[in-house]
Amino acid sequence: MNTLYNRAEFLDGIARLNQLPDDVGYEVAFAGRSNVGKSSALNTITSRRALARTSKTPGRTQQINLFTLDAERRLADLPGYGFAKVPNAVKKQWYTLLETYLQTRVSLRGIIIFMDLRRPLMDFDVRMLDWCTEAGVPTYIVLTKSDKLKRGPALAAVNTVEKYVGEKYAPITPRHGGVAEGIKVQLFSSLKKQGVEAAHKQLDYWLSV
Repeated sequence: MNTLYNRAEFLDGIARLNQLPDDVGYEVAFAGRSNVGKSSALNTITSRRALARTSKTPGRTQQINLFTLDAERRLADLPGYGFAKVPNAVKKQWYTLLETYLQTRVSLRGIIIFMDLRRPLMDFDVRMLDWCTEAGVPTYIVLTKSDKLKRGPALAAVNTVEKYVGEKYAPITPRHGGVAEGIKVQLFSSLKKQGVEAAHKQLDYWLSV
């Protein structure tokens, strides 16, 4: 297991793109609906229980929260989408922030989209996938809460998502160059610590560690 990730430290909360740090180095973003366990997954992947705040009220992440791994590498926790009880004007602002970030952030090497295993590929999940492919951002899907289903139905859900993305999206050629990447899918459980090694392997690749 790569020990880089448990060195993650909170850097800043970003409400506007002009607040982002210099666009250099390597950055990987985490995105997902507000109730899929994204913050819990980030804490599990970094072995830091309180790195990302978790809440029983979905939608608590209302800005881009940046975490440093070292001088050149960062993780970006993007605003949760699709569920938060906030005014439509605020949601529109979040979505504009997300889309512009994906389109313009040069240091962004890839994005992990978290989906609830029991309810994958909801409307805004698909919109996120569309944005990422259009922007040339390599994408990886993590299906959370795998402990909620037995192995057979869980693997069936993985196959369904793999079939969908395989038919709809061509391999993504990173905008900064490199080999085109198909969208991969994995199971994950924060409760059971399942899927951490696979997530680390993908992060290692994108962060070149």
